[in-house]
Amino acid sequence: MKKNEIYQAEITGMTAEGSGVCRIEGMAVFVPMTAVGDVLRVKIVKILKHYAFGIIAELLVPAPGRTEPVCPAFRQCGGCAFQHVTYQTELEYKQNFVKDAFTRMARLNPVFEPILGCPSRYHYRNKAQYPVAEQNGRLVCGFYARHSHRVIPAAECCLQPGIFTEILNYLLPALESCHISAYDELSHTGELRHIYLRRGFHSGEIMLCLISRISVRKKIQSILPELHQRFPAVRSITESVNPEKTNVILGKNIALLSGQNFITDTMCGNKIRISPQSFYQVNTPQAEKLYAIAKEYAGFQKNETLLDLYCGAGTIGLSMADSVKALTGVEVIPEAVENAVRNAEANHITNAEFFCGDAGNLAETLLKKEFSPDVVILDPPRKGCDNLTIRSAVQMRPSRVIMISCNPATAARDAAKFSEQGYAAEKVKAVDLFPGTAHVEVVLLLSRQNNENK
Repeated sequence: MKKNEIYQAEITGMTAEGSGVCRIEGMAVFVPMTAVGDVLRVKIVKILKHYAFGIIAELLVPAPGRTEPVCPAFRQCGGCAFQHVTYQTELEYKQNFVKDAFTRMARLNPVFEPILGCPSRYHYRNKAQYPVAEQNGRLVCGFYARHSHRVIPAAECCLQPGIFTEILNYLLPALESCHISAYDELSHTGELRHIYLRRGFHSGEIMLCLISRISVRKKIQSILPELHQRFPAVRSITESVNPEKTNVILGKNIALLSGQNFITDTMCGNKIRISPQSFYQVNTPQAEKLYAIAKEYAGFQKNETLLDLYCGAGTIGLSMADSVKALTGVEVIPEAVENAVRNAEANHITNAEFFCGDAGNLAETLLKKEFSPDVVILDPPRKGCDNLTIRSAVQMRPSRVIMISCNPATAARDAAKFSEQGYAAEKVKAVDLFPGTAHVEVVLLLSRQNNENK
């Protein structure tokens, strides 16, 4: 096989990142924006030792699941992976991603319940972080092109609510009038790095956070009153200064520019306070269904205790507090813990307490204090749980562990570690919170074997 040569092939599989897989001269070739069943001519663009990458040179026979993308930026933007296939086809891919992670990668065989699809494939996100750039002398924002930091202008995104587009269409020219410059990561110059918007699905309240290399507070004060007047749903305008050469978006501190430093929403019937740093699922209606499934899997008895690790603003644990005797939440971000405490108070939940610290370290501390929960819920970041967290959770000897994860691969890896220490993976359900993208959420029940009384 040679670079830049064109070969005919059929797509026979799909990676968890959303690229089709074909075999050419015995080697696996990954081709983005393809569908299983496509027959096509593939141009080879990169060859490594054991696999290669290609692009579509010509689509000869389209797969049955193909459809025309809705978004005109789909082929350039790196945000979506599956707009070129029907939603049913996308769900089939995602169900297979989850099965493959657990059976092939982790060698586990839980019961796989049918994937729960999303009623709406578009405009479901309540959060967007738009990188800012300067193109042709104008400020633009959008999303990065695939595998790059080149900004594809896309103020209008079919995954975001329409109000975000309206705000950006006003905000970008207004920022230009304030002589705000775009950050250039190559030269580490300029000011504005990202525009961060968040919206309460039920409340409609909107948060705007400007992420900049140096403060732009003084420059933009004049446009804030009109911004509030045009968009009364904007309750919070903040600034996060991030002077570092980093891919991390938010800086260490958040400064209030106008309004309040939080917005509120409702999750599973509870009023929730959300700060810019708080983790909050981007698809609220689907997250409510996800948490309901996790609660069902937990099978709580009224006299049981629950430990919620990686608890964020407390949304998961608080949705279950009415079914347990006591709830303990652990979260590493101080502002999120503060939100969790306030959320419990606002909803008159008196059987909950929250601690700030690393999940593994605090779990170990609780273990030393002979804390022994009946159920542990884990909702780790994409990288999954660290070994200390898993080891401490196992040593607490809960009868059930519920894992919620946006990364089936790390969820399966962690489930295998639990399995090695006496916890059987009973059942898994995929829940699609991210239509159009390659991401899928999973909820997993692990049960302790030889479940003698404590």
